[in-house]
Amino acid sequence: MSKLNGKRFILFVEDEYEDLELWYPKIRLIEEGAETVVAGPEKGKLYRGKHGYPCKSDVSFDEVNPDSFDGIVIPGGYAPDKIRRHKKALDIVKKLNDSNKIVAFICHAGWVPISAGILKGRKATSVGAIKDDMVNAGVNWIDEAVVVDGNLISSRTPDDLPQFCKAIIEKASSSCRSCC
Repeated sequence: MSKLNGKRFILFVEDEYEDLELWYPKIRLIEEGAETVVAGPEKGKLYRGKHGYPCKSDVSFDEVNPDSFDGIVIPGGYAPDKIRRHKKALDIVKKLNDSNKIVAFICHAGWVPISAGILKGRKATSVGAIKDDMVNAGVNWIDEAVVVDGNLISSRTPDDLPQFCKAIIEKASSSCRSCC
């Protein structure tokens, strides 16, 4: 039996997402038995990654019911700056966080939980380019490959993807629902 059978994760997409930061976690989650659903501003649209790799959204932000997911993975690239302009995307992140479900973000994706207003007083990391944004949002910023603070899981860059995915899988496979 796979570690994540019965678990459901949403992944956000928008043009110019960091290709590896969406596809690597998506594939790892599927390998562990989780169902993944890709959400973007429009259902069925083909979004292009920074390096040209396409990803088609399964649903639109408006169609997402956060209650039916165990967590979210938000990839970096330039997509987070676009995603954070969608109120429904921010509402999804806030609802998942308020329900103590996994909110995982990497690289520039810290912009999304900043805009959702969920990072003040929390520990997290990001790519160095948005460190000031994170600190100004009240984050205790730590320069490590992966930072886990309760339900939040964050990483810096594609180089950190092995540790990032391992942390997500470990947290999601934990039998203690009160701690994640």
